Amino acid sequence: MPISLNFEQYHCNNQGAPWVVLIHGLFGNLDNLAALRRHLTDAFNVIAIDLPDHGESPWVDTFTLADCVSALVQVLDDQQIDKCHIVGHSLGGKVAMLTALTHPDRVDTLVPMDIAPVTYPPHHQAVFAGLKKVDLSAISGRKEADNVMQSEIKIPGVRQFLLKSLYQDDTGHWQWRFNVTGLEKDYANVGGFTVPDNAQFTGKVTFIKGGESDYITRAHQTVIGQYFPNAKAKIVEGVGHWLHAEKPQVVNGLVERALLD
Repeated sequence: MPISLNFEQYHCNNQGAPWVVLIHGLFGNLDNLAALRRHLTDAFNVIAIDLPDHGESPWVDTFTLADCVSALVQVLDDQQIDKCHIVGHSLGGKVAMLTALTHPDRVDTLVPMDIAPVTYPPHHQAVFAGLKKVDLSAISGRKEADNVMQSEIKIPGVRQFLLKSLYQDDTGHWQWRFNVTGLEKDYANVGGFTVPDNAQFTGKVTFIKGGESDYITRAHQTVIGQYFPNAKAKIVEGVGHWLHAEKPQVVNGLVERALLD
């Protein structure tokens, strides 16, 4: 039985407007792409989802991209959406790409943001180390958690992003909205990318890359062309992996043009 994802719907005023699904990245939630969502709802209906082990979606025994895809398709089925555009950042981009490769009839346009259809080497060890240093039973608030994480997570912006998912439950105890233990255990599945033999999506695809990010490189061009023969690429200069947060107006415009192209 597919995982029941938490999601939010936003309707535009245009009758019969197409649907866009927005998918956040690792350690995020559906609010991460709020600026893009607000921009798109002038012309599109939008669904923003929380991936499993993130936001207000259920925590799972084993995190896999395939299960994320099944859960997303279930949302589309439940909402009677036959076909949609999908935009995903980082891990969300992987889920978006795998959805297009395994359910090509459900995807109109695909927009992966700063991610390639490849397996990445581990590179979140410091983040996990910093998160695990936080004693949730002892902290008094986000500032104290930030101080604890500084020794492992050097970049203030990364800590602030993570702290958005720190909250107090109904009993006043501090909790992470993402599943630290589960995501670390299944990190090979988070970083990996496995697709069926000969899988290909021949629809419209626009990769949007941060100019200073190394998540998409020239070495990835061959595999991108193999899976997505009609792929285009756009580069946002002067930004890293968090391109949608660093230059939201530029990224919003690029996504909108990709969907309307």
